[in-house]
Amino acid sequence: MAKWVYNFGDGSAEGEASMKNLLGGKGANLAEMSNLGLPVPPGFTITTDVCTSFYENDNNYPSDLADQVKSSISTIEKTVGAVFGDEQNPLLVSVRSGARVSMPGMMDTVLNLGLNDITVEALARNSGDERFAYDSYRRFIQMYSDVVLGVEHYLFEELLEIHKEENGFVLDTELQAEDWKKLTQDFKDKAEEELGYPFPQDVNEQLWGAIDAVFGSWMIERAMVYRRLHNIPHTWGTAVNVQSMVFGNMGDDCATGVAFTRDPANGEKVFYGEYLINAQGEDVVAGIRTPNPIAQLKEEMPKAHADLEAVRKKLEKHFKDMQDFEFTVEDGKVWMLQTRNAKRTGFAAVRIAVDLVNEGLIDAKTALQKRRIPADDL
Repeated sequence: MAKWVYNFGDGSAEGEASMKNLLGGKGANLAEMSNLGLPVPPGFTITTDVCTSFYENDNNYPSDLADQVKSSISTIEKTVGAVFGDEQNPLLVSVRSGARVSMPGMMDTVLNLGLNDITVEALARNSGDERFAYDSYRRFIQMYSDVVLGVEHYLFEELLEIHKEENGFVLDTELQAEDWKKLTQDFKDKAEEELGYPFPQDVNEQLWGAIDAVFGSWMIERAMVYRRLHNIPHTWGTAVNVQSMVFGNMGDDCATGVAFTRDPANGEKVFYGEYLINAQGEDVVAGIRTPNPIAQLKEEMPKAHADLEAVRKKLEKHFKDMQDFEFTVEDGKVWMLQTRNAKRTGFAAVRIAVDLVNEGLIDAKTALQKRRIPADDL
């Protein structure tokens, strides 16, 4: 039987960094970080072979894929002690794309999948925070409607902005539980109005809808244009990463951010990046709130900053190159969501290559490789 799904997290993984062609860059590096013992939320990767098979077989999946996905969901459930779709203690997941080479902004992500009208109440009870639960639910409705169901993102943003104006709010963080409850209902009503049917409540329908959307996004126009511009073969396909959720929007001891192990502009060996307190990943890139420089985290969350410094050093020592990584802090604990070799300017590329040689991480021959210092960047 072909293996279509590879598990990762909880200190071990079925894959590793060398398997990028099969697991995609994101999946391979999630597996590698798991094997390094870094804190990675448990999950699984559906391989690029499935994407290839999907398009070769008239948009149909291999017959044994569903059983393998079900088995891997069960593995996550046992690891985190929650059950997908459960009315008392629901497991929530993210669904992300991951091609073998980075294609920033080309394909789609869905967070907080597994929420519905019943599981949101369980999330509120279990977290003791109704505001957080309904904030997460409205985010899911908006993201899923946009990415999977084709309802324009701005329709939900308009509803949010109108509510803020009517109530004198400036920042999303000013809204309370009742505000998010009302907006959740408004978002569902808007989705139904646009679609002609209710927002899906079945968590398995949600999951497969998101998986379909990620594989479908491989062949959307902007992704195909990007691949043509960067000489990436259409036959490579993308992987799908399904991962248990960790929450950066549960309060002031939570955060989300992106960071570089060195400065990508000049190559200086400093911890570089930005984060937001009480936020989820899309908030950092959406421009709704101004992120803080990573150095400020040392004052706001000293333990999380120290943990990230340790991760930064471990990643560079292992991958022997500057890394660009995403993280979430939940209840003060750092979780790693992605790492990859970081993009950098030509100037930074030269400086970093020289510094890595001087630090004994690579030799001079490796430093001169085209991958390290692309001629076009110079």
